[in-house]
Amino acid sequence: MTQSVSSLSNTPATRRGFIQFLLGFSVISTVIGMLTPVIAYLLPKNANANAGVPVDVGKVETFQPNTGTIVSVNDKPVIVVQSKAGGLKAFSAICTHLGCVVSWDARKSSIQCPCHDGFFNPVTGAVMSGPPPKPLTQYEVVVKEGKVLIGKVLG
Repeated sequence: MTQSVSSLSNTPATRRGFIQFLLGFSVISTVIGMLTPVIAYLLPKNANANAGVPVDVGKVETFQPNTGTIVSVNDKPVIVVQSKAGGLKAFSAICTHLGCVVSWDARKSSIQCPCHDGFFNPVTGAVMSGPPPKPLTQYEVVVKEGKVLIGKVLG
């Protein structure tokens, strides 16, 4: 009186059923794998970072008037801008549209995102033109003993 393993379950396991299961699993996995980066690409990026202790990014003389310099603060790119109108300012260097790293446009004296030609105000970080949905995140800037320190996120 021995029973086979397949007769103990309600539905017997077949080779065809197993292959159908694998095929269905493969299709679902492929669709999810393709949709995940597309959805991540389409959603706006949030560049907020919680900075703790102020980070020394260089001497004041390093940041010449009417320039923008990319520095690393807690492993995140930050653009330090020395504008004639606003003095030293620091903003996240990650565009709020698709997460591209911004740069300084000397010709227009503003912060530019090279991906879709978005421009940001160098004094406030506000969007001046282009597709970015939000302004750049601003960081606290402290000048202490001739050194520029980037601190916590403002706002």
